[in-house]
Amino acid sequence: MNESVIELKDVHVRYKTRASSLFRPEYVDALAGVSLTVKRGQTLGIVGESGSGKSTSAKVLIGLEKPTSGQVVFGGEPVRSFTPAVRKRLGRILSVVFQDPATALNARMTVRDALLDPLQVHRLGSPSTRNRKVRDLIGLVGLPASALDALPSQLSGGQRQRVAIARALVLDPQVIVADEPTSALDVSVRAQILNLLTDLKEQLGLGMVFISHDIQTVRYLSDEIAVMNKGRVVEFGDAARVFEAPSDDYTRTLLGAAPSLLEPHH
Repeated sequence: MNESVIELKDVHVRYKTRASSLFRPEYVDALAGVSLTVKRGQTLGIVGESGSGKSTSAKVLIGLEKPTSGQVVFGGEPVRSFTPAVRKRLGRILSVVFQDPATALNARMTVRDALLDPLQVHRLGSPSTRNRKVRDLIGLVGLPASALDALPSQLSGGQRQRVAIARALVLDPQVIVADEPTSALDVSVRAQILNLLTDLKEQLGLGMVFISHDIQTVRYLSDEIAVMNKGRVVEFGDAARVFEAPSDDYTRTLLGAAPSLLEPHH
């Protein structure tokens, strides 16, 4: 069940800094030797403050960022280059839920068209099976069928994020990468969206990469946790172990920081 879908092996991502010049190049390491494995049916939580490298790791996983060095291994095979064909294959296996659903949804497209679009691009199914799939998906994410005829502006933030999740599921991916998927939402809606992601993972046997600065939220969702700081994974392990016996000082700092919105109040 837990075979690896995608792996990063000793990945470095280097940027030239603004202060860099032709004669004195200066670099910053956004990732400095990161190795991570995303397994089918499991949630990997990546946690860290802003600038820790967590979002860069996500970009490398989904092929938006090319490593300066190191390997991306996809279904057991190293990816040499992200050609359009490789990206298309990746798009069917890995799907993304962004921080802000506006990124994923075209303001001028109805929800129905937004969900049909990937199926048409990949030429999957007949018009009637596509329409049935879209109806099933909108129900799966807890929205009424009438939402299909709405434009994104007619929906609330939480509803838009549900549509974005449905869109991420259209191509039956093996893994969903969720980058801070609740940070743009009201507190009252956050837990609902996290519960939805947890339910979908169970129902569909999805792998998930959940990226957040809030370690308590990550704990709530993850099987394994990678704690990132300054472009490195400083702690990795089974979620319960990381919480009960963190080995890194930075992890202890994160755990001691903010109480979570989701913690039960005793």
